[in-house]
Amino acid sequence: MFALEQAEQMFRAAATVGVATRPLQVFYGLSQAGRAIAAAASGLTGDGWELAGHGIRCDPVTLRGPLPDIRLEAGKAGGKTSFVRLSELLGSPPWTGPQPVMLSDVWDCLPGNRLYPLRDPGGSRTTPLCVDHRSLYAEPHPLISVPVAYFPPWVVNSPDGSKALATYMSGFPDVRPWDSYHKLSGEPDAAPDFTAHDDGWGELVMNWAHPGGRTGTPGEHLAYLQSMTRTYCGEWWLFPGAGGTGQSMHPMMAWWAVLFTLSMLARYQPAEWAAHVDVDASPHAVPVERLLAHAIGIIPELIAEAIAQVAGNVPG
Repeated sequence: MFALEQAEQMFRAAATVGVATRPLQVFYGLSQAGRAIAAAASGLTGDGWELAGHGIRCDPVTLRGPLPDIRLEAGKAGGKTSFVRLSELLGSPPWTGPQPVMLSDVWDCLPGNRLYPLRDPGGSRTTPLCVDHRSLYAEPHPLISVPVAYFPPWVVNSPDGSKALATYMSGFPDVRPWDSYHKLSGEPDAAPDFTAHDDGWGELVMNWAHPGGRTGTPGEHLAYLQSMTRTYCGEWWLFPGAGGTGQSMHPMMAWWAVLFTLSMLARYQPAEWAAHVDVDASPHAVPVERLLAHAIGIIPELIAEAIAQVAGNVPG
């Protein structure tokens, strides 16, 4: 449909310009694609696919302050605005909790940002975890065993690994209680047996009990894992929540919130935007430039996945 053609042209235009205006082309390309996603939704009837307005805003005062502290506000549930309607279609209700949602919160919901934080407070960032479903044990078994990757160094190297693991996993609202995980020894209180990566992050083989305690087939195990993960460029990920909704934030909507914020800065706060992307003075310049370059290649794939999801062809 024409909205997708418009989106493609905007992404192509974004690839030819510098960081000064790139957020505008990328965000509005995504915004146009949002109309195609809504039009493809099998559950909408009549004019339910029509979108009106952004449905998300930045606190204008915070746009003049530190980049990580920009506050985001979502529209009311049930509306026809883009952010709200698409969030609901993708099983990612817009936040309604009393705590403000900061740009750094949604920034950390994007897998590619784990090594490029806007704010790094040490042991409190929660970033997505990749569930390696292709390494699932290929025989019927009562346990669903699978490697889970990209635990941060503070969890991997914690002197109390079990407590650190439980604390970290509490930030993932879609995760079901696990049965066990690989340990360093057979002792009941043994620490998790993390495999450290070269960058200091790591992975752990985690086990979930098949529902009902019975032996499940590999196909049933895959379905169980898929029910608590979201697809991101063909991989299955556990995503953190944002704003106290009790559900994870869909990666498409995390991209939407981040790009909307950057586009508002570029359009309405050019002086602040110039300061944020000054590579000689701003600690955020490299992460932001990297994200914008990454967006041009990855967002079209996410759009295709979102269309398949709302059309009922694949789970979220």
